[in-house]
Amino acid sequence: MRHDSRLSRMLHVLIHMDRHEGAATSETIAAMLNTNPVVVRRTMAGLREKGYVSSEKGHGGGWRLGRPLSEMTLLDIYEAVGEPAVFAVGPACDQPACLVEQAVNATLSEAFEEAEKLLLSRFGKVTLADIARDFDARMARHPALAAHAGAGWHA
Repeated sequence: MRHDSRLSRMLHVLIHMDRHEGAATSETIAAMLNTNPVVVRRTMAGLREKGYVSSEKGHGGGWRLGRPLSEMTLLDIYEAVGEPAVFAVGPACDQPACLVEQAVNATLSEAFEEAEKLLLSRFGKVTLADIARDFDARMARHPALAAHAGAGWHA
């Protein structure tokens, strides 16, 4: 089963945007993510609607951060990319006739709801600035990687 990577990909993009001077085009972002610029524009539109990014058309245009990383949480971005499912596990059948399967589904549903609430609560406490600080600490420990992953865009 393929995982939904929109959240992690957009977190990646937003932190790069914070380090990038000027606007980032959909084409530049698409090349970094190995995807199509149309996919980038569609995903970034959700972030623009919430004010996390802005876009400018024309020469020199592209995407820019709409607010500082310290004012964006993982939860904010999760919601802006469409609240993808956080777990890939689920019941075998939504309306089982078997009483054992009903009991299994009820137990799993309760556990997943609890876990999801805990996870989303944690998402609300972590800002993108927290992630950027972690990146900075990693770069300080590995200065040879600065040319590859520093302020520039990479594939």
